[in-house]
Amino acid sequence: MRARGRLGGSRGRRRVHAAAHETGERLRRDSGGAQDPSGEAKEAGRNSYQLCSPFLARKAAERLTLETALHQALERHEFVLHYQPQLDLRSQAVTGMEALIRWDRGGKNILRPAEFIGVAEDTGLILPIGEWAIEEACRQGQAWHSEGAAMKIAVNVSARQFQQPNVVSMIKGALDRSGFDPHLLEIEITETTAMLDPALTADILLDLKALGMSIAIDDFGVGHSSLNYLKRFPIDTLKIDQSFVKDITRGGSDGAIVSAVIAMGKALNIRVIAEGVETQEQLNFLKEHGCYEFQGYLFSRPMAANALTEMIHTASPGAYTHRYARTIHAAVAEH
Repeated sequence: MRARGRLGGSRGRRRVHAAAHETGERLRRDSGGAQDPSGEAKEAGRNSYQLCSPFLARKAAERLTLETALHQALERHEFVLHYQPQLDLRSQAVTGMEALIRWDRGGKNILRPAEFIGVAEDTGLILPIGEWAIEEACRQGQAWHSEGAAMKIAVNVSARQFQQPNVVSMIKGALDRSGFDPHLLEIEITETTAMLDPALTADILLDLKALGMSIAIDDFGVGHSSLNYLKRFPIDTLKIDQSFVKDITRGGSDGAIVSAVIAMGKALNIRVIAEGVETQEQLNFLKEHGCYEFQGYLFSRPMAANALTEMIHTASPGAYTHRYARTIHAAVAEH
């Protein structure tokens, strides 16, 4: 099929939603994706000329199929949460879990956020998906608590969700319905989200803190926040973005950035945790510079709640070694 163009190409064609404004979101950044040629024609105006290649046409069709499937996924309860444990090297204890959404497509495959969150943001489906994630994280947190394992749960809130007028009441409602202790819930927003409207961010974070929740700035170092704003926000945790952790041992600027973030956290009395730690060399660098909390594949991949329940109940402080983690992973793989 040849590439073709025509005048008035925007008329009568279905529009695929334009990208949402929160393009700085971590999951949005990872998802990529091509724009529908019909959307390009509409943006260019009437009687504009646009090329429609087989590749673009296929991408547009795939996007529409994914959008339809996302609507159905909500109705069919196909979303699940996996949890990645966070380890404190000083106590050798798991200090919390980050809740990470997955899409279980009924035996086809399990999709990670990068494969669908971009479309969810464009269509507004990120709002009901995000509400479900907070509700489910609170329910699971309370389940662990009732079993005698009080575990802090971190949940990432998207930029669009964070700027909704009901965001505080929505989160409070999830806590009330589940009975989960708000002191065990950590709300994560990205640095980019925090800087979209600093005054609004400060107000919302103060309201969440007043209810007992802790606040984490995720993907720190990627955005353009100033120290002045960081001082205004009631932040408990800075999470070093994994893009910096990846290359900290290669002698470039990433190592200097990570060292600076750790030092800043100490100066402001803010907890610092590194994301995406995959090698012993990376972990050694972090320890040498004073960062003792981390999450990443070196310790544990994100796992389903039932698999992590065994880790929570059977391991005592000091038992969280690479060997123990591999044993857990092997046990999960067998099921």
